[in-house]
Amino acid sequence: MTQKIAIIGTGLIGGSFALALRDSGLDVEISGHGRSESNLRRAAELGIVDRYSTSLAEAVDGCEIILLASPVGVMASLLAQLGDCIGPDTIVTDAGSVKQAVIDGARAGLKYPANFVPAHPIAGTEHSGVEAAFATLYHDRRVIFTPVEETAAVPLEKVKELWRRTGASLETMSPDRHDQIFAATSHLPHALAFCLVETLYRMDQQNEVLRYAAGGFSDFTRIASSDPVMWRDVCLHNRPAILAALGHLQQGLDVLVEAIDKQDGDKLYDYFEIAKQTRDTKILGASARANRDD
Repeated sequence: MTQKIAIIGTGLIGGSFALALRDSGLDVEISGHGRSESNLRRAAELGIVDRYSTSLAEAVDGCEIILLASPVGVMASLLAQLGDCIGPDTIVTDAGSVKQAVIDGARAGLKYPANFVPAHPIAGTEHSGVEAAFATLYHDRRVIFTPVEETAAVPLEKVKELWRRTGASLETMSPDRHDQIFAATSHLPHALAFCLVETLYRMDQQNEVLRYAAGGFSDFTRIASSDPVMWRDVCLHNRPAILAALGHLQQGLDVLVEAIDKQDGDKLYDYFEIAKQTRDTKILGASARANRDD
């Protein structure tokens, strides 16, 4: 039986979700929605969607599951609009990298919040848009589910099954824990990459500086090529957790500045050694274990 799915936002995340489901052999009919008809037309040409509309009501008409893959900043508005055009049997889920703000939007906007399944695929690239989508984006990647007390079991399991089809592994945590963890491990690094590139832009004789910004610098700041709209919205909607993470970073920078200023070689060595050992054992080690588990 054909499963009818609507994807709101047919860029990297939504488009890759659609392509992964098709690649899995699942019988699906996918409807797309977005503001740009040319982008939607391209999604159809690439085989991402079967039909599309710039009208949200038309795009979701007859669909059993709706995935919100739009920037976090517009999700509350989309959820409010969906509240007026979907019935009690329609499941809504999202792929936002901030969870509590989206859950609040679902509670306020949807008539049937029990059918809302908050989720976050831990996958992406620095590229965005429909042309960036590919079927294997979620292979061996994690999708974090953050159900709340009103989340019904049947919608939750149906959405989980779709994500299993993409090749992802699934985990569950509370919305608050999610937002704190990813403020530190994802949102902070993106903010830092943007900050570092913007800092070099402002430096004196910036053209001469940026001329040599290749190699390791390019690798370190790769994620500064990510979508500015998406990351603006993430920072605004996960503000307390990101500010807390930035506070910890500021403390670390203060220690580093003082050690360099006082030419304290022992302090610098200890600082760098702790960082190296933490990355080598806890970060790289955890990544290797996760790959074996997957």
